Amino acid sequence: MKALVSIARILVGVLFIFSGFIKLNDPVGFSYKLQEYFSEPVLDIPFLIPFALIIAVLLVIFELVVGIMLLIGYAPKFTSWSLLVMIIFFTFLTFYSAYFNKVTDCGCFGDAIPLTPWESFYKDIILLVLILLIFFNQKYINPIFPVKYHKWVVFASFVGCFAFCYHVLMHLPVFDFRPYKIGNNIPEKMKLPEGAEKAEVTYSWKFRIDGKEKIIKNNGAYPQVNGEFIGVETSQTGENAIPPIHDFVIEGEEGDITNEVLAAENVLLIVAYNLRSTEKDGYNAVKSLSEEARKKGYKVVGLTASGSDLQQKVRREYSLNFEFYQTDETALKTIVRSNPGFLTLKKGTITQKKHWFDASQIRL
Repeated sequence: MKALVSIARILVGVLFIFSGFIKLNDPVGFSYKLQEYFSEPVLDIPFLIPFALIIAVLLVIFELVVGIMLLIGYAPKFTSWSLLVMIIFFTFLTFYSAYFNKVTDCGCFGDAIPLTPWESFYKDIILLVLILLIFFNQKYINPIFPVKYHKWVVFASFVGCFAFCYHVLMHLPVFDFRPYKIGNNIPEKMKLPEGAEKAEVTYSWKFRIDGKEKIIKNNGAYPQVNGEFIGVETSQTGENAIPPIHDFVIEGEEGDITNEVLAAENVLLIVAYNLRSTEKDGYNAVKSLSEEARKKGYKVVGLTASGSDLQQKVRREYSLNFEFYQTDETALKTIVRSNPGFLTLKKGTITQKKHWFDASQIRL
């Protein structure tokens, strides 16, 4: 039994540390996932949505540190209870998502290892068995360091986690697992492997128009309607493949300009997925960088999911010299974890990507 507990302790501890670190590398992305869980169609607790980022940061740091506590054998009773409560909650969440088909990716390992809802649930069942083994055999959890050093290891872990989290929030994730990472060619990522058949994805856009909810379905383009955007859900027909990038569409008054932008020699993309909640401190950098880019012959394109009225308001407020175009909000959140954020493209290949805080580091 002692050997089994030791094996379970290592497996659970390493998995919690790995899972926590992956999410800590991208707390903004994990907060988006929590917002999806908190939304009306899923758990229906929308009052928590404004606090999603704070909850995400605290949850992943706690997950990571508890994994470290388990490995070093610190406070076995508290650690065992913490693990049990967390895994029961996660198991319920993944079962709910899988059974009712509410959230298509639990976000357990961020974008590094995407899991289907049922894969996430089976993973949590295995973890639950291992944690129950640990919980009922706490006497076999022996410390690997002298006990007097344990609190310093835990303290250092908390400090290190908060420092790393602060860094990625003020800049961007250190490790980028998304299809829009530097060096990727967007047109290539929009293609399927040879021989694969593309699945049809339907987008259901929900708006509140004249006090009534209305759903508009299409293949991904943001609908041009006068109303309050509520949310969007996707459904897939068939089991065919979906390319890594399948929802990148740039639309304006002149129609779809996606190919034109991706074929341009040099492009500066200014991404602000939501102009209502955008960080206003970033617009001095937006203005100066866009003006410099235009002088050097760059095509400057603003991307947002906000409506035209808000676009024009922001352009007037900051005297911006470029146009905003419409792109799917989920795609924009995936492209860059900053609102606003910057990308430079060379014939569709991403050459630079920066948080607005690091705008001065972009080389044009």
